[in-house]
Amino acid sequence: MSLLDTLNQDMKQAMRNKEKQKLSTIRMVKASLQNEAIKLGNESLSEEAELTVLARELKQRKDSLREFKEAGREDLVENLDREIEFLQVYMPKQLSDEELEAIVVETIAQVQATSKQEMGKVMGALMPKVKGKADGTQVNKLVQKHLS
Repeated sequence: MSLLDTLNQDMKQAMRNKEKQKLSTIRMVKASLQNEAIKLGNESLSEEAELTVLARELKQRKDSLREFKEAGREDLVENLDREIEFLQVYMPKQLSDEELEAIVVETIAQVQATSKQEMGKVMGALMPKVKGKADGTQVNKLVQKHLS
């Protein structure tokens, strides 16, 4: 079952249960998926493209959450926390710190990187492996740690 099908089912359930915020969040994600499909000129998106859109939506909310916390807007923080919670359900299982570190070390060895100047090469090879399964900032920090 594709992500869009799952979202449609969850949207119907949210309507039945009168969960306004969940319904709103699902609608926003569906709109983003449909906009991406239109932008790419496809009728539907591949699983990887769906994951990319979902990760982008999640990242936007996490960035906003950080900004709202810094500004002291607790009313908005609470809403974003719930939206992030709803979106996490659709993301693949996240890699543990140990699993991620093992992948980073393995990729550094594969591309034979030895210094921070080769960080771009490492990240280029690494990100497709962990796409949607790990936060890019965390990946970046681990790569820097192992290259220094």
